Amino acid sequence: MHLDFIGDIHGHADELERLLRRLDYRPDGDGYRHPSRQAFFIGDFIDRGPDSPKVLRIVRDMVERGAALAVMGNHEYNAILYNTPLADGEGYLRPHSEKNWRQHGTTLEQFRDRQHEYDAYIRWFRTLPLYYEGENFRAVHACWNPLSIGLLREELTDDRLPDPVPQELQALETPLARAIDRVLKGPEFDLPEGKYFLDKDGNPRGALRHKWWKDPRGATYGELSVHGTDPELESLLYTGENTDYYGVTEKHVFFGHYWLRGTPLLFRHNVCCLDYSVARDGQLVAYRFDGEKELTVDKIVAV
Repeated sequence: MHLDFIGDIHGHADELERLLRRLDYRPDGDGYRHPSRQAFFIGDFIDRGPDSPKVLRIVRDMVERGAALAVMGNHEYNAILYNTPLADGEGYLRPHSEKNWRQHGTTLEQFRDRQHEYDAYIRWFRTLPLYYEGENFRAVHACWNPLSIGLLREELTDDRLPDPVPQELQALETPLARAIDRVLKGPEFDLPEGKYFLDKDGNPRGALRHKWWKDPRGATYGELSVHGTDPELESLLYTGENTDYYGVTEKHVFFGHYWLRGTPLLFRHNVCCLDYSVARDGQLVAYRFDGEKELTVDKIVAV
């Protein structure tokens, strides 16, 4: 199987079309097609960028025509919850707060006066699998955690959200809700008491995104943080939970989510993150996978 894994798009339709053309895909319907390859979208099609509707037209058309595969991102998941009413009718599973509006508002504005079309995409999001495993690779939006994936395999009949959407997903109070949150948003670890930082949206956070592909034993906070931390924590040994990590002998895993910057690289021979912050003046990135035993940097393509 020859696959082109494509990272977080976030409404950047022009960059998506440029990348597909560079990968030798050609227009076909609303989407694109390659004569001998498939695209594989890692989620986060919407929000932040200038044209989420066009991105969705391209991605959905490619998936439905068999030109691409896709998994759900946390932004699609959040949109589902944002549009799912609470059982008592008093609000939604994802509150319509100022913070949540800032995240999803650009998409809502772009679908203004097109509610029927927007609702159809929300229904389509619910058809996307939460993860995907092939013979020699795995794909997930944020984290391949064996315990979480195992629970989802037990609880879900087809790797997709249940229908109707469970009310329990409003809060992380059940194993199912926590498992979905982990694979779509990734693990975090708490900072020492009194420490915090401001995230990319200016919100104070007391937890850092965790490098789940790195063994936490004997590591420092700085070594385990995806984006680094306060200088005084760089050499402080991490003393939290010794969670399972993604080992060097596991299948290749492709994911997005982490807002990386700079020149696209591999974390390891079997670990490839494809989110290089196209929505923050970064790059839209793909990896051309042809079944190789070890991933190599020269197969990364970016625009």
